[in-house]
Amino acid sequence: MAKIGFIGLGIMGRPMARHLIKGGHTLFLHSRSGVPAELVEQGGKACASPKEVGQNADIIITMLPDTPDVEKVLFGENGVAQGLSGGETVVDMSSISPIETRKFAVSINQLGCDYVDAPVSGGDVGANNATLTIMVGAAEMVFEKLKPIFELMGKSVTLIGGNGAGQTCKIANQIIVALTIEAVGEALLFASKAGADPVKVRQALLGGFASSRVLEIHGERMIKRSFNPGFRIELHQKDLGLALSGARALGISLPNTAATQELLNACIASGGAKCDSSAMVRVLEKLANHEIQ
Repeated sequence: MAKIGFIGLGIMGRPMARHLIKGGHTLFLHSRSGVPAELVEQGGKACASPKEVGQNADIIITMLPDTPDVEKVLFGENGVAQGLSGGETVVDMSSISPIETRKFAVSINQLGCDYVDAPVSGGDVGANNATLTIMVGAAEMVFEKLKPIFELMGKSVTLIGGNGAGQTCKIANQIIVALTIEAVGEALLFASKAGADPVKVRQALLGGFASSRVLEIHGERMIKRSFNPGFRIELHQKDLGLALSGARALGISLPNTAATQELLNACIASGGAKCDSSAMVRVLEKLANHEIQ
């Protein structure tokens, strides 16, 4: 069994850490909002700083909101890097910039440690059910060592390539998810405005070619007006921002990604930053002067 550090115990990180504890591993935990009592009761050990996590664990996992958060936890005062002695593996499971990821990997490698980017998809449902999709950027030998640990948290674990490849794959994932949420919102809004029952429309569509996990989960949230996260709009906005900045660097156009980003911007401007990303439908409803019902 491994000594694993886990930093970031929010909506996603808490259940992920719980699965690792249930898998028999010793966990050293830190979160800026405090370590949940339930994880300590289950055997996790609370640490006062990321540095302390680095000092005690052989594998250190971070699950944080954004690129600056990861940088601070790894390299800031009392950061993970200050607690490393060489030979450890740092695994970032956040969704952050591929460019910065490669820089972080170089800095960690210079300390004699391995670096892995392993962002996830599946939201809070996947985190709670240990059915996440995990997209990994790492050396193959390091990936094989970590795969049994990843499999405690996810059902699909894929080595995409070297450092940064996992984050690139996650951005591609977020483009598809965001645009599909927008499409589901438009479809259900159209059906409702036309007088059809959106519950029955969704049920019918789930049996055909339009079926998707987004229609299944987010479509239900739109109909039931259940917008507690989930995956917050502000985080999806951040991810599409990474996609668009990457597209500019690559010299390509992502027109529908840009349009969907504007809808997320409008959601945030109207106070919906902390809502589930399915709440994107609210902006469409305002444009149509009609609420799905």
